[in-house]
Amino acid sequence: MSTRLPDSEFDHRLAEVREKIRERDADAGVWFGATSIEYLTGFDHIQTERPVVLAVTDDRIEITVPRLEVERVRPNPRIDAVHHYFDYPGGKPIDVAAEMLSGLDVRTVVADADGAPGVMGYDGPALSEFIEVESQSWVDRMRWAKTDAEIDLIRESAKWGNLAHRYLADYTEPGAHPATVSQQASTDASRAMLDTLGDTYVPRTRGDGPAYAGYISGPQTALPHGHTANRRIEEGDVLITGAAANVDGYYSELERTMFVGEPTDEQEQYFELMLESQTIAIDALGPGVPLSYVDQQVWDYFEEQGVTDLAQHHVGHNIGMGGHEPPYIDRGWSDHVDDRDAEMEPGHVYTIEPGLYTDTYGYRHSDTIAITEDGTEMLTYFPRDLESNVITW
Repeated sequence: MSTRLPDSEFDHRLAEVREKIRERDADAGVWFGATSIEYLTGFDHIQTERPVVLAVTDDRIEITVPRLEVERVRPNPRIDAVHHYFDYPGGKPIDVAAEMLSGLDVRTVVADADGAPGVMGYDGPALSEFIEVESQSWVDRMRWAKTDAEIDLIRESAKWGNLAHRYLADYTEPGAHPATVSQQASTDASRAMLDTLGDTYVPRTRGDGPAYAGYISGPQTALPHGHTANRRIEEGDVLITGAAANVDGYYSELERTMFVGEPTDEQEQYFELMLESQTIAIDALGPGVPLSYVDQQVWDYFEEQGVTDLAQHHVGHNIGMGGHEPPYIDRGWSDHVDDRDAEMEPGHVYTIEPGLYTDTYGYRHSDTIAITEDGTEMLTYFPRDLESNVITW
């Protein structure tokens, strides 16, 4: 059982980016993206209008943060110095970051952006107004393949997501409101998770629990990103569920198509078509397999069955610190990247979620699967078959 990323992971990551900085003959690497900063240092923060700027040199790591983050970042063992501005727009975050770089005797940087992202109303100057900037996307690429330690965290996420999903199925019945069922399942699974892990759980949430489960129901399932409807569950409803857990910033994804009571013949038909398409995709996975090939296999099956008009998205995506990460299992992926990036590699972790959407209901399972040296490992494990996904009461 692993619930915390070991320090050695950060050592390896920082060594890799420092080597890349030397190869580019730059004085420092700079990151503005919150996920990249967390990936390299373990300091997690919410990306807002208040920029955070990380600088990595050959022998130093320094960071610029708003005043309200100083106490949170200061204990980080990997960060040598913390610089701060009071707030935005009253403070001047990029000016402070430029002063930080000047103090490090940095004249050229390779950065993930030429300034902070324009979120929540932020509109500040480019970093290149202060210093020579070249672009890089190293961390984004490094995150494609997970280490064994990262996969351990995703595996742990899948375990608690499975429990949350089991509670969700157990608590569902006609007359229940989907919002309150979701809250109860999420609360009970989070309580069990926290009671079991105790002090080994890394705090990652603000006010809610680390495990969660919920669903969209009835007509909302016909929309791949439908809302939780303000209607009570009815016998005959189709449900599309979702469950996961946050384990030291890593996620899994578990989704199921479920039926409240026995499905109709039409519902069963679409369920079986969806299930077979997911099985085709799962069977096609493996190291060295082109990502576009897997998506094409599913599309060929949909064409054979005459249901391409009911498909609205590709087969899946990588997952880890982000809910959606590249690479994508998409027929166009091979045209989007170089040949070396077009294939699945050991350490990639994918959601496999082909779906069909009629005018009335949607049908989609999603499972999280790791690519290994010699095949695959299914990380989520709630049953996929029809009988296991019929809710009775």
